[in-house]
Amino acid sequence: MKITVSINLGGYSFNIDEDAYAELKRYLKSLEIHFAGEESSSEILSDIETRMAELFRSKLTAYKQVITIDDVRNVIAILGEPEDISDSEGPSAKEKFSRPGYHRMYRDPDKRIIGGVCSGMGAYWDIEPWIIRIIFVALAFGGGLGIIIYLILYIVLPEAKTTAQKIEMKGDPVNIHNIKESVKKEFDNVRRNMKL
Repeated sequence: MKITVSINLGGYSFNIDEDAYAELKRYLKSLEIHFAGEESSSEILSDIETRMAELFRSKLTAYKQVITIDDVRNVIAILGEPEDISDSEGPSAKEKFSRPGYHRMYRDPDKRIIGGVCSGMGAYWDIEPWIIRIIFVALAFGGGLGIIIYLILYIVLPEAKTTAQKIEMKGDPVNIHNIKESVKKEFDNVRRNMKL
């Protein structure tokens, strides 16, 4: 028999084994210490917790309702340890976590002109969005097919709202390094826009 603890992580409630809770608490504390000097540390930690909650939810089934130590270790292996992204010599975090991540097409709300379909497709295929926009305009003038396809894609493709979805859209693995870089980039964009 094991003792379980109820926790709230990323806005979701989980039942977690006591030893798994201790491991998770250690990991979150090490992340907190690692990102303490960052301006956007609270946003980074919040996005990491949200990603952890997504990963934990995928491990739960109708027959398995408790997060175990193995689940916690698996999530930590996916996200990486804070030491893995330090600026020390050796392989970079990008090289350590070079396996491609889950790749999904979303509408890109950050670089959109109308609905974000073209910028999302550009991020997915790693090409400039203006190329896809030109194709849609050419198809629109060539019989209106571009407008119909665009509207269908606008309805079918979800908008990338979370940091993890924006990283998945590019095909990068959703780990602490990529979450940190994404949040820092968004933070710098907001700061730059406020100065204008």
